[in-house]
Amino acid sequence: MLERQMLRYTLEELRSMGELLVCDREVNSEYELGAVLKYFRNKRPILFNKVKGSTLKGAGGLYGNREILYKLLHINHENRLFKFMDAIANPKSYKVVDGGPVKENIIRRNIDLPKIFPIPKFQQKDSSSFITAGVLVVKDPETGKYFTSIRRFQVNGRNQLSALIASSKLTGDFLKLEKENKPLEVAIVLGYDALFLMASQISSATYGVDKYQIDSALRGEPLELVPCETVDLLVPAYCEIVLEGRIVPGKREMEGPFGELMGYYGGVAPHPIIEVDAIMHRDDPIFQIAFPCREEHLSNGLIREVELYNQLKNQVNVIDVNVTEGGGYRFNAFASIDKQKEGDGKSAIIAALGSNKDLKQVVIVDGDVDIFDLQDIEWAITTRTQGSQDFVVIPGALGSSLEPSHHLRGITDKVGIDATKPLGEKAIEFERAIIPGHENIDISRYFPNIV
Repeated sequence: MLERQMLRYTLEELRSMGELLVCDREVNSEYELGAVLKYFRNKRPILFNKVKGSTLKGAGGLYGNREILYKLLHINHENRLFKFMDAIANPKSYKVVDGGPVKENIIRRNIDLPKIFPIPKFQQKDSSSFITAGVLVVKDPETGKYFTSIRRFQVNGRNQLSALIASSKLTGDFLKLEKENKPLEVAIVLGYDALFLMASQISSATYGVDKYQIDSALRGEPLELVPCETVDLLVPAYCEIVLEGRIVPGKREMEGPFGELMGYYGGVAPHPIIEVDAIMHRDDPIFQIAFPCREEHLSNGLIREVELYNQLKNQVNVIDVNVTEGGGYRFNAFASIDKQKEGDGKSAIIAALGSNKDLKQVVIVDGDVDIFDLQDIEWAITTRTQGSQDFVVIPGALGSSLEPSHHLRGITDKVGIDATKPLGEKAIEFERAIIPGHENIDISRYFPNIV
């Protein structure tokens, strides 16, 4: 048994890092809890000890800070891309165990989700309360591979949820079963660790991987799993809560509006229904919460950085990539390259914008620009570009429905900015002023108490 797997061990790690905030003031799950998470931009892990009307604790903001996430994943910025690539290329076996803490309590009757759990309502026009941190678990009916993904679940009352299954693979599997009037068995996992989250963000459609095997590779030991009680699925033995159920054929419920990824409300549409048949949970379970929609999108952005890096390295000498927070970790990117030839900047733009339909804007810079410093990026655009020569606009391309301006025409204009300096003698004019030997000064040598 590996108690270090899943949320409780993560909370202890965060405490030891000095990164966990503990809120002892009672908070209301309607608006107030989400407002506290939003204040910290989902970048500060918080344990809520008192949630109004519930005996359960809540935890949120866990995985929204890049530096904290690196520590929890036991990686660093320099090796992050290669760690993820290695896990995708070399998946490892998981381990099935007879029992685990998640089976300490099993509920099969009188399931009323709003009464059992402090499920938040986040924003004014949200249609209901939503489970936003839930990882949906399904099994490929043909291969038996496990797929996991973050989904949002609208609470419709008692044991019913609306499922937003915006995935071609997941939707295809369900529609195929629906034609045969068969349900799709699912589980929803809450109370997981950063490794489980990262594995869920790797594309099954692209790589055809078993997410549990990716998880085992990332963590360097087998992920321990237990069988569910009412569906033929495996779930983490040490997670906090598992909802077992079925996406039922022939039923749809209106879902939305909901405050979406870029801070606007998404539309209203009919979506399939999950009927929850059983709940497993640990003693005194901790209910996991993610304010929409940045926290899980950091992990998704890290995987997009892997894909962007690989796409660019086929064209240019790429140094590093940043799929940005301001672009929802999917729409905007910055990349630094070691420019060898005139034209490398434009080639990088073409490669980047062709790497993923969601990517809307990309800025290409030299290695002397910090792509994680917005001021440095703005400086490079200001001093190293002219719009008529260095801005590339591709009108009428395929974009993403999650980006509101896309809806105006159903298509998106893509923009690339080549903010690299010229080669040869002209490059001298773009040399940055430096202080020899002191560019990366350790200020604590001069002010020991500075934070």
